Amino acid sequence: MNKKINKFTQMMDMPRELDKKQTKITIIAFDELLIENYKGIMEYEEFYIKINTEIGVININGFNLNLEQLTNDDILVKGIINSLDIERSN
Repeated sequence: MNKKINKFTQMMDMPRELDKKQTKITIIAFDELLIENYKGIMEYEEFYIKINTEIGVININGFNLNLEQLTNDDILVKGIINSLDIERSN
């Protein structure tokens, strides 16, 4: 079914992030990070957050990291973000 949705979004010329499975990462000025369409939180510390997504595992390193907003689909991380890396799942 996911292939049908992808073909539909391509035919309609819709942004890929509208596909529910697509992960979107938005970084705002090194102190905010919004992750849309995540699977789960694997680790959470004040200096390190590890989040599982469809594209892989996102590792966030920094200081005073907090999960400010948390919904079933989105996470807003605030704090001093020093680095971000993604371990691809494919």
